[in-house]
Amino acid sequence: MTGTSQNQVRRLLSLVPYLREHDGVSLTEVAAAFNVSEETLRGDLNVLWMCGMPGLMPGDLIEIDMDAVDGEGVIHLSNADYLTRPLRLAADEALALVLALRTLREVVAGTDRRAIDSALVKLESATGSVTPSDRASVTVTAAREEVQDRIADALRRGKRLDLTYDVASRAETTRRMVDPLRVFVLEGYGYLDAWCYSAGSLRTFRLDRIAGVEVTDIDAEPHPGVVLKDLSVGWFDALKDAPLVTLELRPWATWIAEYYPTESVVPRDDGGATVTLRVTDPAWLRGLLLRLGGGARVIAPPDAGQSAAEAAREALDQYAAIFG
Repeated sequence: MTGTSQNQVRRLLSLVPYLREHDGVSLTEVAAAFNVSEETLRGDLNVLWMCGMPGLMPGDLIEIDMDAVDGEGVIHLSNADYLTRPLRLAADEALALVLALRTLREVVAGTDRRAIDSALVKLESATGSVTPSDRASVTVTAAREEVQDRIADALRRGKRLDLTYDVASRAETTRRMVDPLRVFVLEGYGYLDAWCYSAGSLRTFRLDRIAGVEVTDIDAEPHPGVVLKDLSVGWFDALKDAPLVTLELRPWATWIAEYYPTESVVPRDDGGATVTLRVTDPAWLRGLLLRLGGGARVIAPPDAGQSAAEAAREALDQYAAIFG
């Protein structure tokens, strides 16, 4: 398994201290320890050969005895003494790391959570008299603990999940089989990316809307064609070029502003609100307007709600034909 460039960076960060502690270790043993092929490991060593601290000269780069690798099949790493120096974090760096760990803690379970708790205790005790808790906090909306435990177990063992999910946009609860791919936090919510067999494609599930989950005995299938979203650009980056739609919401329909990304929200005196949001799929807007009934009125563009109005008229005609 070679993995992505991100995987390689993570592996290299662990590889250097490992090789420093195991000088002369065999290529085969290291490959087995890091669960990679010997070919991949050789590629890692070639990358390390060109690494060093910023500002150093070529002679200060990490050295790998490639003759020993090719001839004897053993690895000797040198000229990386600076990596043994204790890490000193500035206050802002410690704060960022603590907040990141606290965020991660909200979507992991079991031994992972205990490991994070242990790291937090040590890190916070090393930050001095001003703890990160005094300066900032983390709030993440995620799943119940038993749900997160089962999702973590399925991810760890590569098992399929039997998921019961509340679909907010359709006000219904569905049951589906999914292969979990990853759990992440974004915009204050925890999410599960998974291959959904009901939809036949990748789906993202909000953790707090998972009503129930069971880990099955079925192994999750590989999905090599699936490309997970790059979270570094933001969850709603794909909406930036979508058309804008402005809705006038009655008080009981203002939950729309909490559940969907909006460009602006202007409260009204009657308790309602005028919201502007970007819409990529007219069918989604039609379904939303039909669901809200008289709770929403399209302000702009004027024809954005036309298909919803036509669908409502057709439904009323059908009721009239059936029930007189």
